[in-house]
Amino acid sequence: MSFPQSNEPMGDGSWISWFLGVKGHEFLCRVPTDFIEDKFNLTGLELFIQALDMVLETEFDKQGWDEGLDTTDAEELYGMIHARYILSPRGVEDMRLKYERGDFGSCPRVYCKGQRTLPVGLSDLWNHSHVKVYCPRCNDVFLPRPRCGMLDGAMFGTSFPHMFFMQLPSMRPHPPLEKYVPRLYGFRLHQKALMPPEAPESTPKSIASSASKSPYLTASIPKSLPSRFSRNDLNA
Repeated sequence: MSFPQSNEPMGDGSWISWFLGVKGHEFLCRVPTDFIEDKFNLTGLELFIQALDMVLETEFDKQGWDEGLDTTDAEELYGMIHARYILSPRGVEDMRLKYERGDFGSCPRVYCKGQRTLPVGLSDLWNHSHVKVYCPRCNDVFLPRPRCGMLDGAMFGTSFPHMFFMQLPSMRPHPPLEKYVPRLYGFRLHQKALMPPEAPESTPKSIASSASKSPYLTASIPKSLPSRFSRNDLNA
């Protein structure tokens, strides 16, 4: 099954087109208007419902933005709707096209051999963390290229990459066959050699200082004894 990436032209004068055209927003896909207008997809976002008119604006006044128009709520509303849209079959298909083009970058690990990545958030809550990229080959996350690294991670959510490969299992890559092995002069290092040194155990200063100040400990055994006595005699 395939879906068109968008039912609307990208070059129109709408707010969505302006927002997607901002430098650094290349990770985002275009959410169709009918998905945004569906009240079911706005559940839990009632606090931002006043910004809906701006998001759906077909003739966005860029001059108004230059004069200080605040679009913060509209950006957050679109971002949260975007996170829901890319979990739908249509959204997964839109993101698949971007994934195959390499829009999200590639894994920096050598043995992943340029594996394409997907955007992921470390939190589903807004303003908790910026977007990261997930490598399906090594199952680790990395920082994206700086230009796209300022997007909020909640725009993609914590579940997107895993939903993506659940719906497109044939696209999941095999894990890397090779793994880096630390060696010294050709010899493999023992696991203990790769661990930081253990901190030496020391007597707490509070105990040592209290023992030195105790009159009972200092007076129990004289510092000097007559020659006819020894410490063993005292202990006996």
